[in-house]
Amino acid sequence: MNHHALVPLGLVLLTGSLVPWLVVRARWAQQVPRLALAVWAACGAVFTTASALLPAQLVLSGESSHRLTDMLLTLRLPTPAQLLALDGREQLALAIALGVLSLPCAAFVRRLARARRVRVRHAGVLRLVGRYDPDLRATVLDDDRPAVYCLPGRSRRVVVSSGAVHTLTSAQLAAALAHERAHIAGRHHLLVAATEAFAAVFPRLPLARYGGSSVPLLLEMAADDRALRRCTRDALATALYALASGRAPRSAFAAGGPSAALRMRRILTPYSAGHPVLRGLFTIGSAALAMAPLIVACCSFPG
Repeated sequence: MNHHALVPLGLVLLTGSLVPWLVVRARWAQQVPRLALAVWAACGAVFTTASALLPAQLVLSGESSHRLTDMLLTLRLPTPAQLLALDGREQLALAIALGVLSLPCAAFVRRLARARRVRVRHAGVLRLVGRYDPDLRATVLDDDRPAVYCLPGRSRRVVVSSGAVHTLTSAQLAAALAHERAHIAGRHHLLVAATEAFAAVFPRLPLARYGGSSVPLLLEMAADDRALRRCTRDALATALYALASGRAPRSAFAAGGPSAALRMRRILTPYSAGHPVLRGLFTIGSAALAMAPLIVACCSFPG
């Protein structure tokens, strides 16, 4: 096997299996959800890139493979003149790499388009049956069941049921609204679409299986943390309790839902933010260190 394929092969194994296995079992992930989400996003991006480079490296000759590896390690992109000077084998490698990259990218675009159609239809219904409350800066929907949710993207809006308005105190309602606005401001729907697209292309991969269950929960926790900048822990926790049975349409984020009990315990349990961050960075550094022997081996042998 071409020894220059060791680096993308190692990255595929590292980001596709090892790092997800470590993160899904790490206690720090739920204590610092934004760091954990960054790890999941980085794993998806690196795995996709490495899985495209691996077959390209196998097709290339030794000299071309060495040149590609050097460009990757120094983060240099090929110039237009270099692209035009590619020979037949290099053109085949480029076509294979672009073909592999196009699969998750196309799935991501399809997921975004499908979710946007659902949100646009629901926004149209809300314009007919809901009423905008300027004090809440949200659309109020007549429904006795307490529910608060948001529609992200271009149709972004926060929706509150009349049951939630009557059930929650002003502090609890403000906490729930802050949670939903955190989803909109963080563009969390993009990461959800990327996770779903990745699972559709690589359904048996540990990265896709673990990420499919972990990422939505971490997004809710990240929104909780951002909401806590504007409200108290008690207000948000009691709001989650009241909204736990609330439902939301597809492609929307709800303040309650099945994860409410776990998030309530997390909100009401104090912890030191420094130690989880250090443990998370240690996990990432340890995983990155595992690539060092492959990079050294790749650079030690001539093409």
